[in-house]
Amino acid sequence: MKPLKRVFDVLVCLVIAAPALVVTLAVMPWVWLDSGGSPIFRQRRVGRDGRIFTMLKLRTMRVDTPDRASHEVGASMITRSGHLLRKSKVDELPQLWNVLTGDMSLVGPRPCLPSQVQLIEERARLGVLGLRPGITGVAQIAGLDMSEPVALAHADAAYLSPWTLRRDLMLLMQTALGRGSGDAAVSGR
Repeated sequence: MKPLKRVFDVLVCLVIAAPALVVTLAVMPWVWLDSGGSPIFRQRRVGRDGRIFTMLKLRTMRVDTPDRASHEVGASMITRSGHLLRKSKVDELPQLWNVLTGDMSLVGPRPCLPSQVQLIEERARLGVLGLRPGITGVAQIAGLDMSEPVALAHADAAYLSPWTLRRDLMLLMQTALGRGSGDAAVSGR
C-alpha cells in the first residue's frame, strides 16, 4: 500500500497547490514585515530512516529564536502573525513542497530536530523512523507535542499499522477542523 499512499500524497498536493500558493504568497509580506526575516523558514529535520532533510514553513517565530524545539523556546518568541498562522495551520503550507519532493507525507509522525535524541531513539526502537514524516499525524490530533518524547513516539507507533486511505482522510479532516494542537509553545504547556 505504500505506493498508493505516495500517489494519494502527490494527487492531494497537486489539487491544493494553487490555492496553497496563493495563500502563502498573500501572507508572506505580513510575515516579513512582522518578523523582519525571510518569510520562509528552513530547518533541518529528521526524516525517514533517520535521514536529515530541510523542512519548509512560514516563519512564525522571531529571527533571533534559537534552533530548538518550540516547546523549549516558548510562546514569547512567536510573532503576532505567527500566532494566527500556527492556529490556522497556514504556516505548514510550504511543507506541501516537502511532500512533493518525497521528504514528507501528508500524514505521518511529525519530523523532529536532530538534537531531539530521546525522541529519535524511542522512534527507532519502535520502528517509527521507517515511516515518512508527515505534516500532521496521530500524535498531533491527540494533542501531544515533542515535549513528551516517549508518549509521542508511542502515539506515532500507532500509525505503523497497515495504511488505509480512510484513516489518512480522517486525520487530515480532523487537522483541517482544528482538532489537536501538538504545539506546546502556543498552548503554554
